[in-house]
Amino acid sequence: MKSMSYDNRWYFVTNYALVLIQVWQKPDSSVKWIADSVGITERAVHRILAALVQEGYVERRRKGRRNFYSVDPDRRMRHPKMAHLEVGQLFKVLNLDSGRS
Repeated sequence: MKSMSYDNRWYFVTNYALVLIQVWQKPDSSVKWIADSVGITERAVHRILAALVQEGYVERRRKGRRNFYSVDPDRRMRHPKMAHLEVGQLFKVLNLDSGRS
């Protein structure tokens, strides 16, 4: 069996989910930290966060020169087959704690 090159791999968890998880676990994180954690560019993180904010999954608050993000755990999943579940339920199933005290 031939090994897959990086470009041919697929993943169960998307970059959108990974960014959402990073914001959930560490809401005070910078875009650079999120990008490094997920393994994507800062520009990609900005695009993903903008989409998540637009759809209501993430709230952006500005404090001074920094943006702070928070996840709405009550927001329903986007996929029609998963729309009966809330994002917070996904985090619970994945055993992910929020960085909020």
